[in-house]
Amino acid sequence: MAPTDALQPADAVTRTTAFAPADAVEPAGAGIRGTVRDAAGEGLPRAAVTLISVTGDQLGRSTAHVDGSYDLDVPGPGSYGLIVAAEGHQPQAATVVVREDVLGYDIRLAASNGPAGLVRCPDGGPVSGARVVVTDAGGEVLATATTGERGGFDFEELTSGAATVTVSAPGFRPAARTVETGERAGNRLEFDLVATARVQGTVRSAANGGPLPDALVTLLDSAGEVVATSTTGDDGAYAFTDLDAGEYSVIASGYPPVANVLHTAGPDAAEFDIELSHDLP
Repeated sequence: MAPTDALQPADAVTRTTAFAPADAVEPAGAGIRGTVRDAAGEGLPRAAVTLISVTGDQLGRSTAHVDGSYDLDVPGPGSYGLIVAAEGHQPQAATVVVREDVLGYDIRLAASNGPAGLVRCPDGGPVSGARVVVTDAGGEVLATATTGERGGFDFEELTSGAATVTVSAPGFRPAARTVETGERAGNRLEFDLVATARVQGTVRSAANGGPLPDALVTLLDSAGEVVATSTTGDDGAYAFTDLDAGEYSVIASGYPPVANVLHTAGPDAAEFDIELSHDLP
């Protein structure tokens, strides 16, 4: 006699499958699910997982949960690229092939061994586009980077040893810190840059409006102390940079001197043109 289960009608099998436990049913549609972990196997919360096509177009993005788990929907079966990044860790890229169901894909990221940090302006906002340079004890450049939209930077795979991290950005005074590379602990740096002012302009002839070369321009602070001097070029231009915000006096001479008071208050350049003329008899 044939086995009993071989004699069951087809609709009986269908009913049995329909009442399977919910956790035994695969989620509908194609996708990628997994966990982002560190070298010790601990989940990395807030790790960014980006899905790209084979041509490099971004198709989706997921932020890992507290336990490091992530999930991404995909347009359909096929080959995709995954880019995974987490603060303080080396990013990783991989190619995966998704079938009709959900692909399980765990990722393990190695820790970075170089300095990382944040660059901020005086009001606490991020400074994007700041130049970050790492030099060794002998002054040789080890690595360079540019801060992102959130003001962050991160260096990887640096040789162990003492190093100096220098940050510079237009409109701000440069800053530097000494660090020990090769150890992540203590290498999280925060730079609060000091905004500087810039005064620039052109010295012109009051008679015809033409630029006056070789005119002496002197910058005085509010106490009357000389801060800097400059001699105009062939185009009559002068500039003073890296100034603290405050009140200054500009004196131009070469003809009878002209003095004016101006106030600087930020990284934007203060434009101040000066006209010089001969005294009338």
